[in-house]
Amino acid sequence: MKKLITLIALIALASCVRNSEDYSSYVDMRIGSGGHGHVFVGANVPFGMVQAGPTSIPQQWDWCSGYHASDSTVIGFSQTHLSGTGIGDLFDVTLMPVTGPVTFARGKEDEPGSGLWSYADRTREVAVPGYYSVPLSRYGITAEMTATERVGFHRYTFPESDEAAIVIDLENGGCWDRAKDTGFELVDDRTVRGWRFSSGWAKDQKVFFYAVCSKPFQADTVGMYARLNFTTLAGEKVLMKVAISPYSMEGAGAAMKAELPGWDFDAVRKAAKAKWNRELSRMKIETGDEDARKIFYTALFHTMIAPSLFSDPGEKECYTTYSLWDTYRAAMPLLYIFQPERRAGMINTMIDIFDAQGKVPVWHLWGNETNCMVGNPGVISLADAIVKRIPGVDYERAYAACKASVMLDERGQGLRKEYGFIPCDLYRQACANDMEYAIADAAVANAAAVLGKDDDAAYFTERSHSWRNYFDRETGFVRGRASDGSWRTPFNPFYSIRRVSDYCEGNAWQYTWLAPHDLAGLEEAFGSREIMLANLDSLFAASSELGPDAPPDITGLIGQYVHGNEPSHHIVYFYTMAGEPWKTADRVRQILSELYTSGYDGLSGNEDVGQMSAWYILSSMGLYQVEPASTRFWFGSPIFDKVSVKVAGGRTFTVEAVDNSVENRYIQGALLDGKPYCKPYIEFSDIEAGRTLTFRMGPEPVLWY
Repeated sequence: MKKLITLIALIALASCVRNSEDYSSYVDMRIGSGGHGHVFVGANVPFGMVQAGPTSIPQQWDWCSGYHASDSTVIGFSQTHLSGTGIGDLFDVTLMPVTGPVTFARGKEDEPGSGLWSYADRTREVAVPGYYSVPLSRYGITAEMTATERVGFHRYTFPESDEAAIVIDLENGGCWDRAKDTGFELVDDRTVRGWRFSSGWAKDQKVFFYAVCSKPFQADTVGMYARLNFTTLAGEKVLMKVAISPYSMEGAGAAMKAELPGWDFDAVRKAAKAKWNRELSRMKIETGDEDARKIFYTALFHTMIAPSLFSDPGEKECYTTYSLWDTYRAAMPLLYIFQPERRAGMINTMIDIFDAQGKVPVWHLWGNETNCMVGNPGVISLADAIVKRIPGVDYERAYAACKASVMLDERGQGLRKEYGFIPCDLYRQACANDMEYAIADAAVANAAAVLGKDDDAAYFTERSHSWRNYFDRETGFVRGRASDGSWRTPFNPFYSIRRVSDYCEGNAWQYTWLAPHDLAGLEEAFGSREIMLANLDSLFAASSELGPDAPPDITGLIGQYVHGNEPSHHIVYFYTMAGEPWKTADRVRQILSELYTSGYDGLSGNEDVGQMSAWYILSSMGLYQVEPASTRFWFGSPIFDKVSVKVAGGRTFTVEAVDNSVENRYIQGALLDGKPYCKPYIEFSDIEAGRTLTFRMGPEPVLWY
């Protein structure tokens, strides 16, 4: 009996150790901070409105997040940032701790005493989920920050100074952003509130703030700057809390009261870390590859920066930062799996946006429709929620929003109705727009079928075939077609000239395969499955040349397959769908090992607000949703021995890979809950039910299903 009691105690202790595992310690926030990754580096909590972190001097493409591994300049610490985008915006309400006289300006790196900026000592930088710290060499100040959902919490350790201050900068936003109207209101000798209205990517952006300092200050305001002055002793820590709201200064004040009434910085830091650990622990992996573990949890971290909260405390939960052209492919399907408490709020926000602007969001940022990128990507995510029967969503209301959006005439859709496709002589990026619209039509058709709207399902299925008008049987590529039916000439499938292309951030090689909803149509277009597969092989074997003036987004090439941009992301899974799963396994393993690393340049393109990372998460599990608004996740090649995912209802979905190794990368067979399973995909309902999928792995390429 004593031995039994001891055994039970040891099991309980082991369980406690596992449950207290620090998943945040596996996250390396600098992965993707170099190259073109554009990831956010700073302090935030999952899906929070605030991203408190450094903003640098350069206002260039690779500084879209305000931070780049190649640069150590800091103009201040802003409360909002984007992560992984291809356009820069936000960087609102920037704080800069200083000593001595400074000039109220951004400053220039070749003028060391100019403006407010300082070099940051990156050798002493600390960046972990929920916390950021770095010394500022110009002032001898160490900056630290943590956050709640709506409040950035800053702690600055000053040297001895009679001229210490925290400067609030409302002028400088990010890259495309320019301030239009700003203001300060001094509430008392510790509190200042105000607003920053700006125009950039988001044309009418409004941020209100409420800031409180831990010690009294004397304020000087000059234009869009406020200098909060005080005297400090050596090593004195001065704290400042900055709450923000998209609606009012009162809303920001309410956020401060609700989320951060006290001054215990370390407690808030621990709470932020706990929030990240709670979300990161929703997915547990078993692997002996510590580098892969780091890449996995960093990727999972990246998928939870956005969509970000966009409401005051106590109000209806809503979100912003919808990078849907990217995220409809993998990031949103992943969130639908492992974020059951948040997914309905994200989906319902999209329906509310439709009510406000008359269409489902395209790329929605801080209350603004940017119309960035092509197609109707939000429709796909909304239809996906209908098809998967996500609880908490009014399916009829969601469907009405989808249908109304795809029936609009704007953004080339009227031409598509008139001609059956978008003519390249009448609209820019005609192929890309039409082909993305076709994917959205297929999604609406699937949603209509689920809701019993058979006529709509038939109509939108037929319209989803519009992409076939671009397929040129003579060349074997999709290419621009004019209103008179003629092909655009000259034609070179390698070229994607930015300002005159029929494609968007790609060329004919990639866009020929942009029919994830219509593999049968591709097979018919090529003439047979064998010819189609031979052409698919050639995609990966072709030269990687891109021609003159190619967009910088076309990165991460294997032949002409481009992993650094989203239109290619589904392509490797066509092999599984077409009966050659071993080729999917080969390419998935190659991409996971070569195009995702633990270095600063560890991503092959922009992080794209979670999409690049979501591809890694799903593919490393051995599955991927190819078809739009579908319940099927097709199999590839799992790299971990076991992955456990917390899903709805407290259930756990598990993927096991038996005898898995670099050599044993091919699926030999599968079990579902211990019973033989002979499909090359798993249904969303099985994932949601918390079932166990077991792959038997081996070194032989086989058609096991």
